[in-house]
Amino acid sequence: MILVAGSANLDFVVRAPRIPAPGETVLGREFRTFPGGKGANQAIACARAGGCETEMLLALGDDSFAAPIAQSLAQAGVRMHLIQAGEPTGTAFICVSDDAENAITVAPGANSCLRPGQLPLLSGCTHLLMQLETPLDTVVDYARAARAAGVAVVLNAAPARLLPPELLSLLDVLVVNKGELAAVAGRSGSIEQCLVRIDVPCVVVTLGDRGCCARVAGKLVMQDAFAVMPVDTTAAGDTFCGVLVAELARGRALPSALRRANAAAALACTRAGAQSSIPEYAEVEEFLGRHLRAAAP
Repeated sequence: MILVAGSANLDFVVRAPRIPAPGETVLGREFRTFPGGKGANQAIACARAGGCETEMLLALGDDSFAAPIAQSLAQAGVRMHLIQAGEPTGTAFICVSDDAENAITVAPGANSCLRPGQLPLLSGCTHLLMQLETPLDTVVDYARAARAAGVAVVLNAAPARLLPPELLSLLDVLVVNKGELAAVAGRSGSIEQCLVRIDVPCVVVTLGDRGCCARVAGKLVMQDAFAVMPVDTTAAGDTFCGVLVAELARGRALPSALRRANAAAALACTRAGAQSSIPEYAEVEEFLGRHLRAAAP
């Protein structure tokens, strides 16, 4: 079983020709709301990856924004450990440009009500997956509890920030993009220069349309990207994280897990929204099969 502890938001999404510059107003087009939040997105990606029971610890407000989030998780088969918060449900305001880039501002709301000591029993749990849209002291407390219970701890260090050494010492897998890698390492430079400053057994770096890489046991593992025509990249990183952890929980070797996570993330980029874009297991199978056939001599 995989336990995801983290954020759940309602996303307010507007499409526009481009992301506004500071002080600029851009006339947008379509507006929609979608269930989102890094934690909830990753929980749904785990559940849709197949083969692993997925549970989630989350906090929602007593408002109308909570209902579509809870419904989306339930429909994906995620069992919820729900904290009823005294704050409004978390929200995210997202502008998606015509070239599929996005700019996101998050109002944490109820997500800040996830506090130390609330982690459910970890009996039967193999992996704990977390992000940084909840309080940092909570993330450290949950990582400490998971380590004590013999549960592998995976952190997607997003949004980017410098992390305390204690938290890094409790991690089994760290997942970051290139900007987050520099923030965690506390320096700029090449990927290799940043990686040597991070003492975590496995560090995975997502590289967008360049694929991803991982450092494990002192060796660098590379995975090329899958070429797609992007529509919306909003939940691509979350899809990658959820599928990666699901594959590791199934006992897959890291190179195989990276390949499948990359394929799922590529598929997510071809669809609008966050959780609505996350593919099912069979869709990823078909996508990989199609690419394998295309690469055959």
